[in-house]
Amino acid sequence: MTRTAARTPSPAAGENRRGLVLIGVAIVLTGLNLRTAVNSVGPVLEEIEAGLGLSSGLAGLVTSLPVLCFAVLGFAGPALSARFRDATVLAGALLAMTGGLVLRGVAGSFWLFVVGTVLAMTGGALGNVLLPSLVKRYFPHRTGLLVGAYSTALSIGGTAASVATQPIAASVGADGWRWALGIWAVLSLVGVLAWLLVPATAGGSRGTHVAVQMRSLVHSRTAVALTVFFGIQATQAYVIVGWSAQYLREAGLSAATAGLLLGLNTLIGIPFSMLVPTLTVRPRLQWPMLLAFMGCYTAGWIGLWVAPTAAPWLWMAVLGLGLGTFPMVLTLIPLRARTAETTAALATVVQGLGYLLAAAGPLLVGVLRGVTGGYTGMFVLVLAGVVGLTILGRVVTRPRYVDDEVDRSVPGWSAGAAPTHVVEAAGAEPPVVTPVRSDDGSPRG
Repeated sequence: MTRTAARTPSPAAGENRRGLVLIGVAIVLTGLNLRTAVNSVGPVLEEIEAGLGLSSGLAGLVTSLPVLCFAVLGFAGPALSARFRDATVLAGALLAMTGGLVLRGVAGSFWLFVVGTVLAMTGGALGNVLLPSLVKRYFPHRTGLLVGAYSTALSIGGTAASVATQPIAASVGADGWRWALGIWAVLSLVGVLAWLLVPATAGGSRGTHVAVQMRSLVHSRTAVALTVFFGIQATQAYVIVGWSAQYLREAGLSAATAGLLLGLNTLIGIPFSMLVPTLTVRPRLQWPMLLAFMGCYTAGWIGLWVAPTAAPWLWMAVLGLGLGTFPMVLTLIPLRARTAETTAALATVVQGLGYLLAAAGPLLVGVLRGVTGGYTGMFVLVLAGVVGLTILGRVVTRPRYVDDEVDRSVPGWSAGAAPTHVVEAAGAEPPVVTPVRSDDGSPRG
């Protein structure tokens, strides 16, 4: 009789597993910080306007500036990832966020507030573009699970900032908005410590920035559609975050109630942030889910426009359901790429250009509000966006790989690694190996 010796896990394997756990925790903590600097502004926008002496146009710039930072600063992500360890890049980004949050809280002028905001958005911008590629690199067969985990953390952090900022400001009294904005630096500092604890061997991977030419992605119909889709859905989100609380206050609700309603909007998204990615990895569910989100956007915006004080809790909750487009598109980015390198390039282009498009939304709302004295322009803008999302959604929910689309248009284009013919069937399930057609690159069951 032949005996098979039991395999004893090597110390290196155990250390690698511990390193992956630490990376997973650090990814989630990074997600927790991605929206605190953004969501904390809306509930105290009126106080910021008064404290810094801002016009409606400059107030619109305050709400658009984070999105502009996401667009511009995000393009540095792949280059930094190629030069430094992943853990080093994210620790440095969150450290910049910590300093920016503190500076924004003590700013005595608009321009110092701008500098603080730019620093604070550095962590968010780099986290936005690097987290999808980190998931692809370290957890390739757990895409739905990890994207769900960090997008849930993102929703929790955003909810906390939306709900707690105004009460903190009110409890402090004069200039309380400064403390309410600066206190979130504590949370970002925790994120810094998490990345510093990641061992060099576990977080030592570097991206191959030169292997993927981001400009080549323009030859991919899917990449272009994802970019515009991301930009329009981000416009929806940042108009809600930047202007809904102020709109409700002007409609007659108290500042505290408006802040709670904004928090409810984000809170509704927490369970969806975990559920949507695990459903998005199932191709047949993507289009029906997207149509459901479009219905929620439409109902929420029209209700808020026609009867803002009749059922504001309902309208903000329904809009929160519509924001399920965010975890959905975050999951589609790695699903539409074959490698971690392509994922990093795609995430950078989609989010960088997408946020640049989205930045115009809150700024335009502020300008229109100043010119017309009302919010009709805001509602026309966001409802037109729903139509655009529906059209583009048909493209982004088709199972395609951007690598293959670019390869057909740009001979010799390289994604930096051999293609992986795998489609994740669920977040926590083993991958399902699936044949890939050579004619269009579509994964087929």
